[in-house]
Amino acid sequence: MLYAIVLGAAAGGGVPQWNCGCANCQEARGPRRDPVQSASTQVSIAVSANDRDWILINASPDLRQQINATPQLHPRAGALRHSPIAGVILTNAEVDAIAGLLSLREGSPFSIYAPTEVLDVLRDNNIFRVLDATKVPRVSVGARERFEPQISGNSIGLRITSFQVPGKPALYIKDQAADRDGPTIGLRIEDMFGGKSICVVTACARVTDELKTQIADCDILLFDGTLWRDDELIAAGLGNQTGKRMGHQAMGGADGVIATFAGVKAGRKVFVHINNSNPVWHASPEREAAERAGWEIGYDGMEFTL
Repeated sequence: MLYAIVLGAAAGGGVPQWNCGCANCQEARGPRRDPVQSASTQVSIAVSANDRDWILINASPDLRQQINATPQLHPRAGALRHSPIAGVILTNAEVDAIAGLLSLREGSPFSIYAPTEVLDVLRDNNIFRVLDATKVPRVSVGARERFEPQISGNSIGLRITSFQVPGKPALYIKDQAADRDGPTIGLRIEDMFGGKSICVVTACARVTDELKTQIADCDILLFDGTLWRDDELIAAGLGNQTGKRMGHQAMGGADGVIATFAGVKAGRKVFVHINNSNPVWHASPEREAAERAGWEIGYDGMEFTL
């Protein structure tokens, strides 16, 4: 079996974002007048092959809240100290991918898997030393590598393949350059015994042929849905950067994710990492267009069992 839970579906800042008064955030704070729209925490995914040992894909700043809202991630009944979280895979070094690690500092053992450049960010920032490396080992994952997360040397039944995804370095990294790709990976997660697969790509600057090959024939695709249109933040008066500058390809448009993936075979296609500005959060022509094209809009607590 293969299990997955969308712990959070929103992009950085969540919905509502603490300092945002856009229509989506206003709606998320108030009474639910729109049955589609809802509040959402920042993106993180949990996966398991046995419904007992779980791997997190990225550690959202909202992780403590997400764990408390997810019974599968609670301590075992009768245990004074226990966590079913066996590991965390970091797909990039963005704040909304790594900040939640600080909520896992109370001494329970787990492993961190990430590209070397992401592990270097953790090493160079002293605050992450609260995660004792003797209990929380760091495991480097290459851009094209297959690995099997383990507990005490024993496999937990997942086979994971990482693959390179075009992306941008996190803006807070001093040597970041707008014209170079950052350490961003996608993941193909497979049940070692049942053969089912989930692909997770929470940040993507552009869809390449290699990326299409990696996600082809997966049972579930969880994909970056940050913006509907590339200039969305600018047009809404919420920012001055395009999606491409931030490392995200828009959902809509002739060169958007939906059009680019037309004809790509996948069982279910679900958008996650959705920005608070995106009109797909509520009943809208954009949401209808996405759903007509076979895409679902992710939400907190969304579960899959394969």
